Amino acid sequence: SVNISILIVAVVIFLLVLHHNFLGLSDFLKRELSDSNPVGLQPIDFIPAVRQRLADEGNDKEISVVIAASDERLGGAIAAMNSIYRHTRSNVVFHVVTLNDTVDHLRLWLSNTALKNLRYRILDFDPRVLEGKVQMDPQKTDTLKPLTFARFYLPNLVPHAEKAIYVDDDIIVQDDILELYNTPLKPGHAAAFSDDCDSTTNKVAVRGAGNQYNYIGFLDYKKETIRKLAMKANTCSFNPGVFVANLTEWKLQNITKQLEKWMALNVAEELYSRTLAGSITTPPLLIVFYKQHSSLDPMWNVRHLGSSAGKRYSPQFVKAAKLLHWNGHFKPWGRTASYAEVWEKWYVPDPTGKFSLIRRYSEAYEAK
Repeated sequence: SVNISILIVAVVIFLLVLHHNFLGLSDFLKRELSDSNPVGLQPIDFIPAVRQRLADEGNDKEISVVIAASDERLGGAIAAMNSIYRHTRSNVVFHVVTLNDTVDHLRLWLSNTALKNLRYRILDFDPRVLEGKVQMDPQKTDTLKPLTFARFYLPNLVPHAEKAIYVDDDIIVQDDILELYNTPLKPGHAAAFSDDCDSTTNKVAVRGAGNQYNYIGFLDYKKETIRKLAMKANTCSFNPGVFVANLTEWKLQNITKQLEKWMALNVAEELYSRTLAGSITTPPLLIVFYKQHSSLDPMWNVRHLGSSAGKRYSPQFVKAAKLLHWNGHFKPWGRTASYAEVWEKWYVPDPTGKFSLIRRYSEAYEAK
């Protein structure tokens, strides 16, 4: 009887110790998962099971393309992905960053149209990751677009890739994305951007588009914090709507933390120019990558097509461009825009009917 009691006590103690160790292991795994996949970047699904295309020899390396897809601009992201897919035989995997309420719409659009053979991964971006890092204007609550900051978190979005391409949703690709992916980056450079002083934009597209081609257009040089950086105000800026990233170098230099630091400092000190030329995502990138980035072939980011309704480029030049970028207010899916007919060739109609084009010649044209 005594022996049985001792045995029971021993078993109970053993089970308690085992339970404690299990809880400890569970907490450890939770911490590990939390560290490797921080708040704001949760994978929804990954669709790898489609038949892969017959790739040319040497083109079978997986090419990671990151694109943000907001619900009101979802048609843009769809057209961009379609144009990339149709112009390459390479193994492209799209990492589509969106908000939780857009996931079902996006998945339906991709799975029930001509895009069903795309390889893609959907990521839910939680805006809470931006708390304390962006200036919230209570009078303009709709002006903050959380998904524009997804590009700051590339290593979290594609953790196993050595390189990645980021593209905005207002682009169309007209050549093989493999060429852009193979852009050479200099040693120590974590990214390659298209400079705003390059030959295709400086004399043609930037004229009349504001002070968008140098640092003083984005940063407030009256602030001591900016002056202490000793960055020349007339330094040529770059466009962050299309870039190639060396993610190994990005992680080594802790680029994401650097960007977050400057975002938080702007909240505290208002470091951005009051006549800001472009998106609020640009200034921290300009600071972190000052004279520390490689250059893209300018034909891989022919931009400012959305700066006005007029045509800044000749039809021959637009046809020769490898990537067209409608940055600016005049998007090809929603208003009068230059060369919208080129964009429409790659648009795939929404099977739900929620996203409809406002045609270029519609009387409902809006100029806001």
